[in-house]
Amino acid sequence: MHNTIPDEELIQACIEGKRYAQKVLYDRYYSLMYAICVRYTGNKEEAEDVLIEGFIKIFSKIKEFRNEGSFEGWLKRIIINTAINNFRYNSKKKYLNVIDNEKTVEVKDDIDIFKKNYSAEYLIKLIQQLPDGYRIIFNMYEIEGYSHKEIANELGITVSTSKTQLFHAKRILKNKILNEFKLDLY
Repeated sequence: MHNTIPDEELIQACIEGKRYAQKVLYDRYYSLMYAICVRYTGNKEEAEDVLIEGFIKIFSKIKEFRNEGSFEGWLKRIIINTAINNFRYNSKKKYLNVIDNEKTVEVKDDIDIFKKNYSAEYLIKLIQQLPDGYRIIFNMYEIEGYSHKEIANELGITVSTSKTQLFHAKRILKNKILNEFKLDLY
């Protein structure tokens, strides 16, 4: 029954402060938003905290949704921004600044290991194991489609740092996959 309520009606009911609508909206988008939180955080507990904080923001800002673009996209943006703010708040930028002066390296994969068919659960587990800065930039660039300039602006780093962090994230992921499947790099 709840799945048949259109988003537009749910949005209006949430604006009116109706708890049942908030519950239906939460239930409808929980899995998708939780998956985003898991990708951006280091563990499930932190992901749950980010998710709850994100939904609090969603419900407090829902009247600002203007039907310009998809509602799901609007929800994702709030959840992603909440995850990024959580990252900033926890002052985990140490990984971002360490290699700011390193030469930027273009990523050229001889083995296109990231286009193989791995389960989403397996890949999320690997991404969660990345150091915080690498994980945030990998998610923003590879999954959410941010440019390096946008990442640099969001995180207060240089474009060069963003590119280098992505390179190192990919290298770590590639090595983890290769080691697990006992493949040779070259």
